[in-house]
Amino acid sequence: MRYALLIIEPRGQREARTSAEGEAAYASMVAFAEGLQTRGKLLAVESLTADRAGTRVAVRGGKPQVVDGPFAEAKEMIGGFFLLDVESRDEALAIAADCPAAAWATVEVREAGPCFL
Repeated sequence: MRYALLIIEPRGQREARTSAEGEAAYASMVAFAEGLQTRGKLLAVESLTADRAGTRVAVRGGKPQVVDGPFAEAKEMIGGFFLLDVESRDEALAIAADCPAAAWATVEVREAGPCFL
């Protein structure tokens, strides 16, 4: 089964860290990913830049609407993700609980599947 772990961070959290704190947090996430890779559970992982560098695209009435970040209404941002191949939801939840980011962010666990369900 494929599950995504979405790392939901409070906006501004990264800027509030010192460089050393940021580098330590990143190193802990890299080590976590390497452990998942060794166990054969990791399909993909990416850290995402802050949402101030993001762009949203929506098509309304056949016309694209493009909005550059930051997105004022957002209190949180997706800071990264892990795509897992696991045996069960319980295994995905256990991995999420072990994720270092759970100490400073929220780890949302979502099963991959068709969007019409």
